Amino acid sequence: MITGHVFVACSLDGFIARSDHGLDWLSHPGTEDEEHGYEDFLAGIDGIVMGSASYRKVRSFPEWPYDKPVVVLSESLHPEDIPEDLHDRLRLSRARPVRLMETLEAEGWRNVYVDGGAVIQSFLRAGLISEMTITHVPVLIGSGRRLFGALEEDIPFDLMETRSFRSGLVSTRYRLRPKA
Repeated sequence: MITGHVFVACSLDGFIARSDHGLDWLSHPGTEDEEHGYEDFLAGIDGIVMGSASYRKVRSFPEWPYDKPVVVLSESLHPEDIPEDLHDRLRLSRARPVRLMETLEAEGWRNVYVDGGAVIQSFLRAGLISEMTITHVPVLIGSGRRLFGALEEDIPFDLMETRSFRSGLVSTRYRLRPKA
């Protein structure tokens, strides 16, 4: 069965990016030598689903950071917006979360990294996130893109693990509580 997984950094005040999608606040002193589990997390996933804002931010990096297949959920991007060097690693989709996960499961995907605020929120509302690792960076940024949004009902998670680091980062892993 396919499952959605979140691995995200968040400011203490609940933001995953500045309003302009800036991530400069992630460069927290003392984190350079620390392993926060991201590489191990990536090793266990089959591919990545992200929104167009996350895709645009990642495209601004000096190098494409993923060797796994990527699906970008977007109503605004078109195939010609994808650079040729990414054609074999990236595709666009307009599918809703449930339909997309059905398609990916049929293709053999089992563990999906879900990234980007709006996409994470839509997958949570659809009941498609089974596990989340949230790393709090000890900084207040005041405003920006929130990790979580409005929900129609509570979504209970169980605490699986908490790790603290010398730099002050705190990483917490949660698993979706099974329905009674």
